[in-house]
Order: sequence, then C-alpha cells, then structure tokens
Amino acid sequence: MSERGELLLATSNKGKIQEYRALLRGLGLEIRSPAQLGLHLHVAEGEPTYAGNAAAKALAFARASGLVTLADDSGLEVAALGGEPGVRSSRYAGPGAGDGERIDLLLGRLRGVPPDERAARFVCVIAVATPAGEVLTVEGECRGVIAEAPRGEHGFGYDPVFYLPEYGKTMAELPPEMKNRISHRARAARAARPLLRRLARQG
Repeated sequence: MSERGELLLATSNKGKIQEYRALLRGLGLEIRSPAQLGLHLHVAEGEPTYAGNAAAKALAFARASGLVTLADDSGLEVAALGGEPGVRSSRYAGPGAGDGERIDLLLGRLRGVPPDERAARFVCVIAVATPAGEVLTVEGECRGVIAEAPRGEHGFGYDPVFYLPEYGKTMAELPPEMKNRISHRARAARAARPLLRRLARQG
C-alpha cells in the first residue's frame, strides 16, 4: 500500500471516517485522514456520476499525499422524485445547508406521497487511487423507503428518514455495528477490500 502501510481517506466527514475505520478493520492498514496529514484540498464534485466524483477526489488526494487513497461519493435516490436528490444529495438544499435542512426539503417534496410510493435507495461508489494514477471503483446499495418523519440518533445525512422495513427501523435507529453490516457504504467497502489487499501486496 505504501512503505508505512497507510491508506488515506479523502474526506473531512468525521462520521464517515469513523465508519471506514470500522469497515476496513483487519486489513493491516493505518487509516489516515487529510487533517492528520495537514492536507487541505478542495475537489469540486462537478461530475454527473458517483463514480466520476469519487475518482476525481481519490486521484487528487493520492497525488497530493503520495498515498493510496480511498474516496467515495454516495447519494439517496427517491423513485417518486425521479431519482432525486441523487449525486446532489449533499448539496440538495444549497450551499452551507445542514442535514436537517436537507431532510426538511426532502420531506416537503414528498408531502402527500403514500408509504407504498416512497421507495428509495442509498448508493455508494468507492474509488481507490494510487499516486501513479491507477483508479479502481466498486459500488454498493441499500434499499428502503422514506419515512414521514426523522427517527433515531445514530448515523448522519439522510439516515433518520431512511426506513428499512425488514428491520422496522430507520438507518439512524440501528446500532452502528448493524449499520456497518447492511449499509450501502458497508457493501461497497466489502467489495473494495480485495482491491486494497492487492494494492497492499504491490506496495
């Protein structure tokens, strides 16, 4: 992976960093954040696809740090809204808006939509990039429905309104260890583990 066995996560989201530390446990890698390296890099998420945004972030951070880098782009797709907010999930309510404002906007647009028409899915694409320019991507998804009101204290983003019928809970009501088994990010991370092992052997 590198001389020091390090993997950089191209995110400043503390919740996401915590999740990845758990999801990638056992690979024998030291997970690093940009803040730990004093790396302050902004990469515009202007691509029309999750894979494009993830790859752009991973490659920029890999070249800036000299470390193999993992980046992701994820989003919520709601069938009744034609797949919105999609790749714009984190920017849905405009610049500077928080999770609560994005959830409020989403629920407002779904007002009056019955439960059986509120199907949704979370999508996560992970890109792993080397400083030399190699980029590999994998994808994971999790299907559910949009609840009529937020519930739960765990997680972040749209987790409080993403309801999982088979568990009778929103993503934010699940304990973190359960979320880390079934979430879109967990499924993408499982798919990424063989890639990371291969790159580690090359490093």
